[in-house]
Amino acid sequence: MVARGGTDNRDVGLVELRRGVFVLAVLSQLRQRQYGYSLRQALAEGGMPVEEGTLYPLLRRLEAQGLLASEWDTTTAPPRRYYRLNAEGKRALADLAAAWRAQVEAVDGFLGGA
Repeated sequence: MVARGGTDNRDVGLVELRRGVFVLAVLSQLRQRQYGYSLRQALAEGGMPVEEGTLYPLLRRLEAQGLLASEWDTTTAPPRRYYRLNAEGKRALADLAAAWRAQVEAVDGFLGGA
């Protein structure tokens, strides 16, 4: 079914679903120190490709929210900004992961054998 504006409703649903779990995916990958490009690669390899224009603003927002620590490594060329979870980010990841698992269980119940 095509919605107003020419967008397929199935695509909209998938975009919304992905948007809802993207923060959890990013936090899960930042348990280890990574720079933006390596994080993009890890997400893509895990089945969640992302554009730079989506990832970098999210990293800045998560850092501003106090969930990430970052540091510049100027010993490499070009210099790279590395991100990792801080203590608050680790707590947030644990909370979101628990909420995710509960939601998966609930939705699995709704879906049954679908």
